[in-house]
Amino acid sequence: MFQLKENGTTVKTEVLAGMTTFLTMAYIIIVNPIVLSDAGVPFDQVFMATIIAAVIGTLWMALFANYPIAIAPGMGLNAYFTSVIIASDGTLDYVTAFSAVFVAGIVFVILSLTPLREKLIDSIPQNLKHGITAGIGLFIAFIGLRQSGIVAHHETNLVKLGDLTSAPVLLSLFGLMVTVILMARNVYGAIFIGMALTGIAAFFTGQLKFAEGFVKMPHLPEGIIVWNPVTAIGDVVSHGLYGVVFAFLMVTLFDTTGTMVGVARQAGLLKNGKLPRVRPALLADSVAATAGAMFGTSPTSAYVESSSGVAVGGRTGLTTVTVAVLFIVASFFGPLVGALSGVAAITAPALIIVGSLMIGVVKEIEWDSFEEAFPAFLIILTMPLTSSIATGIALGFISWPIIKIVTGKWRAVPPLLYVFAIMFAYQLLFLPH
Repeated sequence: MFQLKENGTTVKTEVLAGMTTFLTMAYIIIVNPIVLSDAGVPFDQVFMATIIAAVIGTLWMALFANYPIAIAPGMGLNAYFTSVIIASDGTLDYVTAFSAVFVAGIVFVILSLTPLREKLIDSIPQNLKHGITAGIGLFIAFIGLRQSGIVAHHETNLVKLGDLTSAPVLLSLFGLMVTVILMARNVYGAIFIGMALTGIAAFFTGQLKFAEGFVKMPHLPEGIIVWNPVTAIGDVVSHGLYGVVFAFLMVTLFDTTGTMVGVARQAGLLKNGKLPRVRPALLADSVAATAGAMFGTSPTSAYVESSSGVAVGGRTGLTTVTVAVLFIVASFFGPLVGALSGVAAITAPALIIVGSLMIGVVKEIEWDSFEEAFPAFLIILTMPLTSSIATGIALGFISWPIIKIVTGKWRAVPPLLYVFAIMFAYQLLFLPH
């Protein structure tokens, strides 16, 4: 079913890759409820909704597309969801906001059933694809550095070297050093082993604690929040949430598209620069986003942390089946998952190392051609600096056609890229991002 031999992998490798991917993205189970709780959504509701959306999207990706790319509610989208409610000064509740997410999800499903998203991926120039992959690599490496405390906030220079004598940073450096050594010696499952050894060290140094125990029965305090499309559309119309729906669509569309291209390229799954079985893959996040809104979570996205599983050797949907199963198991072990996710040193080294692996694709960019190189450079630069994959992609999509026009090569630009360049420009100028 998963064509393991054809993809040069084994059951052991796929399961190990799935465990690695899950551990690097498990933080969303805890972080997402914390972010959405500021919008008034009950913690337990979002906890279960997050898992439900992740399981639906990830299983879809596994069974219908056979890709090692996990789906879950996206960071940034949850913060935007919360900001919309807070900015309304009490005129908008979270139920109505979930209606906007639900409508965006339905539109997303319709778009995914059409050739539009597939044509978009095929129309992305190769140099922009390389830039997206490299940009995502820098982005997740930067996330790892910040989470670990190796890089800290600076009021003037934005970032600075963290306190290398603090216990969390020392633990992160230990995890990074151990994992780098294992990688350099080509030890099988080096990233996962490094995370396990770091977890053991965290426990014995008192940084990993299980204050709330291990097990808690999952439940949905408010059941299904949104289910009727007619009512949801009515909420969007009555509250004028068109811009909110559009923003969710734009960010989710390009976050997921960019991540899929980047991770698939890292895994060697692109064929002649194109993504096979692209339609079922694109349906995964749109179906998950719709289901997630019904139960109470913000839009979903393909996770860049999937690249950690790919680095371990994950190549098929068996990796993501493993991720989905672990999400289901996690629903019964909320306190335990919360404890592990709360120690950044366990997962941060994996993100840093995977970032170093993904940045290698820059050698494929046509640096001798300024008109091709600059848009790719812009993507690579702005993804980590803006903490947004979508913003990086937007600037690349806008600059590439402009440069082609001024150099008299406007016919080389696919018509779809002109459309999205205009849409991205509108979003960056007039909508929250």
